[in-house]
Order: sequence, then C-alpha cells, then structure tokens
Amino acid sequence: MNYHAYAACTRGAFFRDAKRIPDEMRAVLILLRTDLKTAISAVKSLRAQGRVVAISCKESGQHQIAKQLDSAAHVAMFRELCALADGALSSTPELVQLYRAAGAKLTEFIPTPYPVDDARWDFSRPLAERSGIFIGTREWNVPSRNHAAALLRACSLGVPVTVFNHDGRAGRKKLDALGCASLCVIESKLPYPDYLREMAKCRVVFQLDASAVPGQVAGDALLCRMPCIGGNGAVDQVAFSRNANLESLLRDDAAWHDAIETSQARARESLSFSAGAARLREFFSTLAAA
Repeated sequence: MNYHAYAACTRGAFFRDAKRIPDEMRAVLILLRTDLKTAISAVKSLRAQGRVVAISCKESGQHQIAKQLDSAAHVAMFRELCALADGALSSTPELVQLYRAAGAKLTEFIPTPYPVDDARWDFSRPLAERSGIFIGTREWNVPSRNHAAALLRACSLGVPVTVFNHDGRAGRKKLDALGCASLCVIESKLPYPDYLREMAKCRVVFQLDASAVPGQVAGDALLCRMPCIGGNGAVDQVAFSRNANLESLLRDDAAWHDAIETSQARARESLSFSAGAARLREFFSTLAAA
C-alpha cells in the first residue's frame, strides 16, 4: 500500500515484471523483496537501457530489515544492489545510513505520500459521531509492535476500544484475556475504504509500535482526519506531535481539533501527493544528473 503511492502521486504505474515497463518510463524504483537475485538482474537490465534506477526495501521496519539481512548471501547481494543502482530511496529516516553504509551513491528519505490533498480521500466524520480508541497494531508475534501493551493501556481508560483480529481463535483468546468490556473486535479483513470508515468511527488512533516503519497507520489516520499517537513510524514523526496526550485527546474537544489542524497542515506541506511528486521529481532528476 505504501509504495503504490510513490507511483500514484507521479501518475506512474506499479509493475511486477521489469520487462513490462513501457519505454517512456525512464525513472524506475525497484522494491527489494526476498528474491534479491531477481532485483539484481532487473537493475542491470534497466540501467543497460539507460533508465534511472533507484532501490528501496519493500519491508522497511527495523525487524524486517534484520530478517532481510539475516545471511551472508543476502548481505552481499544487498551491497551489490546498492552499488549497482543510481541511488536509494528510503521510506524511513532510520534506513538512510544503512543504504549509505552499503554503498548507495545517493540516498534520500522521502516519506510515502497520502492523498490528503484529494477530497475523494477524505474519510472524516464529525467529532460528535466518534468515540473511543482505534488500536493501530495487530501483530502479537512481533515484539517491537508492543500490541499487548497498547491494548492494556487503551482498555484501562474506560472508553470503547476497537481492534482488528486476524489471528482467529488464538488472537481472540488473547483479546479475551484483557478483560476489556468495551472492546470491539473486528474479525474480517475489509477492503481499504471500509477499513478507513471503521477507523473514522473512533476518536484517536493509538499504538506503541517501535518498529520504525514507514507509518501506514498514521497515514490512514490522516485520511480519516484524526490524531494518531504512540508510534515511531516515519509518517508519525512528520505529521503528529510526540508530546500529544492520549487522555487529553479523548476528553478535550479543543485539543482534538488543534491536533487535527496541525497534523493536516504538516501533511499538506510534506506528505500530500503534490509534495511527494515534487520531491520524487527532484530526487530522480538529481540521480539522472549524477
């Protein structure tokens, strides 16, 4: 979801096969997945065609990068990719130094954009129609997500708490152990617009995710025009205040409205599709001129 936005904001496209990229698309961002050999082949082929090629790790949380570089072969191929490509685009500030250390010629942090400047993506609801907390994490088995801690904190505040459970009986058993009478559990996976509509029913998005991810949950909150606090994702850092108080946002309407006004202003300046497109044009122009 995050990386489709790089293509969308530039009126580009998203491909799963380098051979299908039209000739007129001269700037290409290759997302690195588990198969780094295929990525190396794609970089070599596209550069031989005279295209400007940047790389970026598709899964860029700290725990995901650790898994990606868990063998000598993967480390060697990652270094080869950094040396071969014209540059590296980092979706988090934390990975900039990694790309540089691995030999990338030029690296820049550009947060994944969100269409806050497109009225069709405004999923807001009046504050009077919102209540409680939306938990922004789901993964029990990733320690840095701190999913249980976020749930316990939210459930202690005496307000409705909404959470998604994609772990079936095992996940429901853990949720039941919380003893939270006001817990709303959504078991099904929803289409993205429906997911945003569920989120927008709540007043605040809360998480304690310390994974240093691009910050899709925070981006979702921007589209729902609501505060998102507690995480350290890239979008979280750009748009939302680290000093926000959860209880104040739940009880104080003025504080809530101030938080929305501030986060939307920051998003329009740095995270909107127009801002993302401008930064990507500049980034790839710099790579082409190098």
